[in-house]
Amino acid sequence: MIRSIVKGVGAYLPEKILTNEDMARLVDTSDEWIVTRTGIRQRHIAADDEMTSDLAIAAAKQALENADVDAKDIDLIVLATATPDQTFPATAATVQSALGIKQGAAFDLQAVCSGFIYATATADNFIKAGQSKNCLVIGAETFSRILDWEDRGTCVLFGDGAGAIVLQAGEGTGDNSDRGVLTSYLRSDGDYRDLLYVDGGPSSTQTVGHLRMEGPEVFKHAVRNIADAITTAVESVGLTIADVDCFVPHQANLRILQATAKRLSIPDEKVITTVASHGNTSAASVPLALYEGVQRGDIHDGSLILLEAMGGGFTWGSALIRW
Repeated sequence: MIRSIVKGVGAYLPEKILTNEDMARLVDTSDEWIVTRTGIRQRHIAADDEMTSDLAIAAAKQALENADVDAKDIDLIVLATATPDQTFPATAATVQSALGIKQGAAFDLQAVCSGFIYATATADNFIKAGQSKNCLVIGAETFSRILDWEDRGTCVLFGDGAGAIVLQAGEGTGDNSDRGVLTSYLRSDGDYRDLLYVDGGPSSTQTVGHLRMEGPEVFKHAVRNIADAITTAVESVGLTIADVDCFVPHQANLRILQATAKRLSIPDEKVITTVASHGNTSAASVPLALYEGVQRGDIHDGSLILLEAMGGGFTWGSALIRW
């Protein structure tokens, strides 16, 4: 059986850091208010001349280096983002050009905070179908560009960043001991699209718009949907939550992470958390946390890891991977 094996991971965070104390000078908030409600202490903000593609290119280069894979061997780029450089062409095409890749395909995927999970599942299916052998899967965002900096309920939550993995076709036996992506689970429900959205777009207002969110409602759905995504993924391959070595969640809010872990009896030491230093970087948050887990040694050869996320749409999903 063909498996999609993770060969390398990369990350990039902009140099500029915006602390909670900095935020308190912009809006009516405080470090205590932000930390108590979100667990966030700082976030990275892209420079004026940095675009989403710049962040994605940096993360992709590091992933390729760590994977020991040459860019000329990449035959697919799937870039998850809700903040592309332009309406078109796809930001993935800019990344493809910057890396000197002349073959294969490159496209963007939009599932907001669930984007990296969706992108991983998409690349995995290309590999399993025999249509690709070496894929770059990237999550990259400049969410600071769509924030209303007078809305303290949202502007304190988000930051910018990018993360990437290289997926490579390999052989497996077809059971849950294989290396690589064992399964993925994707869901969406458009009935809740008005709870987390951007109030603009080319076809509606001809503007970029700002992010809007009904926080308490999103929280309620997030815990339930993420728990569903986790249990469905592990059970589909004959495993249990206890078999998972490391959980790599979307870094939306520390309270959501803690509530989900409590609901599923997941020990804190198994959960990778970066929300305090990164904030919510949307599609970039899962690969950034993945990179952190690898750097800290929590994720290593043979580790069974579970990625999960929920975002606007609503979209949500999970991917179970053996490292």
